[in-house]
Amino acid sequence: MDSIYSQYAWLIPLFPLVAFLIITAFGRSLRATSIMVALTGSLIALMLSILVLFEQMGSGEEFSERFTWMTIGNVQLSMGIEVTHLTSLMLVVVTLVSFLVNLYSMGYMKDDERISVFYGYIALFTFSMLGLVLSENLLTMYVFWELVGVCSFLLVGFWYTKPEARAAAKKAFIVTRIGDVGLLIAILLLFWYMPDHALDFASIKNVFDGQTGTIAEGITTLIAILIFVGAVGKSGQFPLHVWLPDAMEGPTPISALIHAATMVAAGVFLVARTYDIFEASQAAMNTVAYVGAFTAIFAATIGIAQNDIKRILAYSTVSQLGYMMMALGLGSLTGGIFHLFTHAFFKALLFLGAGSIIHAVHTQNIQEMGGLGSKMKITAWTFGIGALALSGIPPFSGFWSKDAILSTALDHNPLLFVVGLVAAFFTALYMARLFFLVFTGESRSKAHAHESPAVMTVPLIVLAVLAVLAGFVELPWSGLGFLGGWLLPGEEVVHHGSELVMVISTAVGALGIYLGWLIYVKGTISRDVVSSRVPGLVKLLERKYYMDELYHAVIVVPLRGIGQALQAVDDYIIDGVVRLTGAAAVWTGRAGIRMQNGQVQTYGLITAIGLIVLIVVIVGRRFW
Repeated sequence: MDSIYSQYAWLIPLFPLVAFLIITAFGRSLRATSIMVALTGSLIALMLSILVLFEQMGSGEEFSERFTWMTIGNVQLSMGIEVTHLTSLMLVVVTLVSFLVNLYSMGYMKDDERISVFYGYIALFTFSMLGLVLSENLLTMYVFWELVGVCSFLLVGFWYTKPEARAAAKKAFIVTRIGDVGLLIAILLLFWYMPDHALDFASIKNVFDGQTGTIAEGITTLIAILIFVGAVGKSGQFPLHVWLPDAMEGPTPISALIHAATMVAAGVFLVARTYDIFEASQAAMNTVAYVGAFTAIFAATIGIAQNDIKRILAYSTVSQLGYMMMALGLGSLTGGIFHLFTHAFFKALLFLGAGSIIHAVHTQNIQEMGGLGSKMKITAWTFGIGALALSGIPPFSGFWSKDAILSTALDHNPLLFVVGLVAAFFTALYMARLFFLVFTGESRSKAHAHESPAVMTVPLIVLAVLAVLAGFVELPWSGLGFLGGWLLPGEEVVHHGSELVMVISTAVGALGIYLGWLIYVKGTISRDVVSSRVPGLVKLLERKYYMDELYHAVIVVPLRGIGQALQAVDDYIIDGVVRLTGAAAVWTGRAGIRMQNGQVQTYGLITAIGLIVLIVVIVGRRFW
């Protein structure tokens, strides 16, 4: 079967781009028009993406097309699109979440005077992300990669009148640039070492798949780790995770867009697209696995001590991205992408649910909420589904994808399996804490909470359905797993499934929820049982292991000192020399003016002084 729809996949990012241009041309004057243009663009992109996905799920062939971008000597740089099974899946995930966020924002942002600008930014962001997904080579991907970073800066800092939003936007931009430098160096190394300087993914696969010594092992490892550095920045892995929780200063729909299936997933997608390079280096694979595992448990422990509802979900995102990286490092491409797929839906659901809560009570502090379950039933039920999916409780989608990762870990690295289980326990515990403090008990809010409008609850319902059903695309038993065999056509797919792992992971998740119920609902265990005994540990978790303070002391303060020293050199030495030269010229000129005043006695005095100096020099030479 020919790839009919895939040939027109280049239109998918074009619709959000056109929407952005139209909204920008209209300006702020036509609010309703801007909203409809953005919704229409995202809906058409979603429909076309679904057609492409269905075609790829059938007997449609993978499609690629390129054109020459520029020629430098004998080197040609190209741009193009490539539609594969992986990219078609990502297209649907990105466009679906984008459309639902656009729809949800009609209610959440209706009173914002810059709503047209908001929709314009979302359209540009969606275009950038779709361009990244469809890119046929690493150079084109890097262009869209940077554009995604610029859009995230605009979106995180959308409420730029707030100092916290401005600081968060700058922090996100600068920290992710650190990772982007690593990716850029990796691209330059690939350009240097690849045959014919090819950077397209097909050529990369041909060279690194079953590495035959074309590129030295050390260079391969270096390239893979530098690519991973780029992914670490974008996907908030330790130690470049610090920007992601602060990005919560942006509007909540943006938090859902960035933290669900788009920007933060770009790092996981990058590793998946260049997976052949990583598979050619065991050292690189180990690095990805251990960094991912550490990030998963590191962020999960922080999440247990936070009180801001969006920050809890942000650290949850960091933790789940660590799970995905751990799966990729352990050799399970299917596991990593499967969790990315399911996570997109239940995490978007949780963030939009959090937005619905904030919209009702006008606070983000979960300690100031309570009793919302009876007042916001749709939000409570859908949020509960998302929380259960995130906690890995069957039959919700997160259970199946997390089980695939844990089963792989048990087979390949029991230590990482234990780490994954501990992270899963903390995940269930902090989600139980969040849910029970927000939806049960007595109300602690002064606001008269009520359910959000339909334009906000409909996306919640859609995402809740997907959070239940998405996991069934890849069941752990042979013959029932569709996703793995489809993502890796022609390759033997090992279905990682273990009844033991299922029982253990479910028990761990249930234990976390039960413990949360005992503490925050039943009251059997005191809420301050830990803080009263080890207050230092609680303080450590509340302060996020003092990572921001550490970076401030080790990086910010020294760099600021160097900057001030260089500024002083510029002000007092370089500028001082320039000012001294100018002043000397002025003084010389003024002295000349004083001497050339037209008075004979002045000329006579100067002549006498000159004669005396000349006599002293001539006569004095005898005594020198």
